[in-house]
Amino acid sequence: MEVTATLIKDLRERTGAGMSDCKKALVEVNGDIDKAIDYLRTKGLAKAAKKAGREATEGSVVSYIHGGGRIGVLVEINCETDFVARNDDFQGFTRDVAMQIAAMSPQFVRKEEVTQDVIDREREVLLAKAKESGKPEPVVQKMVEGQITKWMKDICLLDQSFVKNPDKTIDQIQQELIAKIGENVKIRRFVRFELGEGLEKKKDDFAAEVAKQAGLS
Repeated sequence: MEVTATLIKDLRERTGAGMSDCKKALVEVNGDIDKAIDYLRTKGLAKAAKKAGREATEGSVVSYIHGGGRIGVLVEINCETDFVARNDDFQGFTRDVAMQIAAMSPQFVRKEEVTQDVIDREREVLLAKAKESGKPEPVVQKMVEGQITKWMKDICLLDQSFVKNPDKTIDQIQQELIAKIGENVKIRRFVRFELGEGLEKKKDDFAAEVAKQAGLS
């Protein structure tokens, strides 16, 4: 893959590393940006990665109400200082995350929070459906593992595609913010309320509605 200026710029925004380091990393991994991030981290050049282990006890609890009170979200996002908590970029990120939760209804912040019993229950359901296809067992197992991987991305906030820019995940947006403001940022927890929760909802329609209100469609 050709290492373009756009690719170098994207890597720099996501890691905070220097332009020359970003170019070198991309050349080393043939333009694969995810591998380039790992390369920079192993070399100690990714500033965002360095900040990820620092304590973040300041921040903000943000609310988002949609549809005249039909959907409500509270999300706590932490940073290191009260000064950054008042920063426009940080506040914009918190609003975007709250909107993301309202639109896409994640169940967890990160995949490490998904307990094994939850994964096992989902695997049982998917396995039963896959076996109905009549395909050989090795094929069935491979199908289910692929479906589990996709399901995990759907239910974990950080792995979801950002509603305002589906080419990036929430985690990537967060890493870009860390690199930009120079502080660790962490989405700690959230709660989402939906009127009549438990009834069948058209999530895709709602996601489209949120995107429309954001001026994206």
